[in-house]
Amino acid sequence: MARIAVIGAGMGAMATAARLRVAGHQVTVYERGTTYGGAVGRYERDGFAFDTGPGLLHLPAVYRDLFVKTGKRPLEDCVDMVQLDPAVRHVLDGAAVTLPGASRGGVATALDETFGAGAGERWNALLGRARDTWDATRRPLLEEPLRPDWQVLGRDPYPALRGSGLLRRRPPTLAEIARRELGGGLGELLAGRVLAYGLDPDATPAAAAALPYMEQTFGSWYVRGGMRELATAVYERCRERRVEFVFGADVRSVLTRDGRAAGVRLADGTEAAADQVVCGIDPRQLPGASVPRPRGGVPARGGEAPGRLTLLLALSGARPADAVHRTLVHSPGTAGVRLVTVLRPDDPATRPDADHEAVTVSAVCGPAGGAPVPDPEKLLDLAARAVPGLRERLLWQEVRTPEDVEAATGACGGSVPAPALPGDGGRMLYPANTTALPGLYLAGGWAHPGGGLAHAGMTGALVAGLIVEGAEFRGSQ
Repeated sequence: MARIAVIGAGMGAMATAARLRVAGHQVTVYERGTTYGGAVGRYERDGFAFDTGPGLLHLPAVYRDLFVKTGKRPLEDCVDMVQLDPAVRHVLDGAAVTLPGASRGGVATALDETFGAGAGERWNALLGRARDTWDATRRPLLEEPLRPDWQVLGRDPYPALRGSGLLRRRPPTLAEIARRELGGGLGELLAGRVLAYGLDPDATPAAAAALPYMEQTFGSWYVRGGMRELATAVYERCRERRVEFVFGADVRSVLTRDGRAAGVRLADGTEAAADQVVCGIDPRQLPGASVPRPRGGVPARGGEAPGRLTLLLALSGARPADAVHRTLVHSPGTAGVRLVTVLRPDDPATRPDADHEAVTVSAVCGPAGGAPVPDPEKLLDLAARAVPGLRERLLWQEVRTPEDVEAATGACGGSVPAPALPGDGGRMLYPANTTALPGLYLAGGWAHPGGGLAHAGMTGALVAGLIVEGAEFRGSQ
């Protein structure tokens, strides 16, 4: 039985800790804050409750697998998880369309009614090509440790439409296939779906089309009571397995001995010995020497990762019966805003009574100290296109900037990592779960396969497999 120190109590870190404890190791989690969950936080006031991090889960199979592998009670016995239907509503200039959940035919019908005959066929044909991208990269990008020859993922596997002119040029960006294979408002729908992940369609490889394919195929899921309930369920599973948590423990560096990781040093000078160390936070929070990069490895993702401006809105008046849980409001980009996400959960746990409503509004922006944060009033104006009478109903609002996120979670610049993607020479990949220091591993959204609840959770399976099975581990089954 090895002693394993895990830095941070985010979702990827806790998923790793639970799996390692079941494998028979002694696991201690050191968290700088006073609670678990990392970015999956919660804000409560006057009977209103809001998620302060991810509002939805995609690929719930990742957490189903975690619960199957770490105990007798499945995920559905621990949280009340529901699939959104409708899945999303898009509001564009002059048009709006509501798309059903996980229904290829229903989506095609809705698109035809909004954008004209043939729109649904074009959309589903593009997602068919995105499916080929998903099939080609799912295992090496999501389910396997990053290979030493990671450069093979630097090539974009998206099969551009023949006759589009893109096959004879450099690999296309997501924005280019949106314009050429969809066009008009239909192309804006595709661009908006990746903007919501914090990705710039003009600078993102076409392989990013796999993200809306993933959503449409596997659905978008919400946990009643808020996504914080998922973090609580993972934390409780760790405690059931007797993972030890030490809160208020700010790790400042990784100890080394005989050329390998040997524990952690806390801010108060305390040293905790360990046989293996898992860094579940953004490695930039530690001195560079603590997390050495392997020669030829994927460069660390850094300052280009965006943050988010989030408004938590307490509204008077009941939530209308026809309200949609998630609405994406498209903007031409004025005032630095290209897309606003509006979340309106039909969940009594989020409001004091049926005569009130809790709404979360967010937009991608530069990390703290980077690009200017948009004016919250601009976000309110755009959100009002999704919530009629918004300003008249507004009781109060709480504004959370990237600086606030950094203060709450420690994330450098308040930045939020996107999922890893193939293409563009590997620029969209994340560092491998192993490092140049034997015995030190990386978990969470800043390591392979990147950010988002599902991808960060998947690092738990990868890191645990590498520690338990060693270098011969080839990925989850």
